[in-house]
Amino acid sequence: MAEDDIDLSALDDDGLVAQMHDDLYDGLKEEIEEGVRILLARGWTPYRVLTEALVEGMRIVGEDFRDGILFVPEVLLSANAMKAGMAILKPLLAETGAPRMGKMVIGTVKGDIHDIGKNLVCMMMEGAGFEVVDLGINNSVERYLEAIAEHSPDILGMSALLTTTMPYMKLVIDTLKERGIRDDLVVLVGGAPLNEEFARAVGADAYCRDAAVAVETAREFLRRRDNRRASA
Repeated sequence: MAEDDIDLSALDDDGLVAQMHDDLYDGLKEEIEEGVRILLARGWTPYRVLTEALVEGMRIVGEDFRDGILFVPEVLLSANAMKAGMAILKPLLAETGAPRMGKMVIGTVKGDIHDIGKNLVCMMMEGAGFEVVDLGINNSVERYLEAIAEHSPDILGMSALLTTTMPYMKLVIDTLKERGIRDDLVVLVGGAPLNEEFARAVGADAYCRDAAVAVETAREFLRRRDNRRASA
């Protein structure tokens, strides 16, 4: 049977969720929208649809991207399908006060206008259930500070593709220290010319070589933070 001939409404819940994982992997936007609506009509909570159907599906995409099985164009298709499903769920999640993974403010640093990698991180983080505030490109220290004050994020993400703009990350982190808010945030940095040694040197929490690693790293840091709070 061809993909187009699959009647999603005829599948039981487990079969439908498995099919949605496949459809996310293949970047099938309309099928994801239909699957989300079917599960909601069957009485699934918006949060359950998000975690079991969408986030789990994107986890598989993220792992295969990390391992070199999928590439950027395919991941972008998957992320766009995920966003279509999220568009249905977002207002419902807000109504039910569902828990979220965390919130991230992210942007490319001042002097740098490259954003493909950052955009992919945004999509993958949203796909993992994070709330993402994308500041775009060419962000000054002041812009980062304004966004942190406005949105109270758990994570600050900074990207750079030029070796000349990389040092600006240290300026931002040093300013966070001066303001006494550095320890309130997990600071993740990324971009082609960066590495783990650079991340340590500028005072970031971690270097993320790609979007899939960014999701895994963000999850791990927030898990550690929550464990510390629980044991305090």
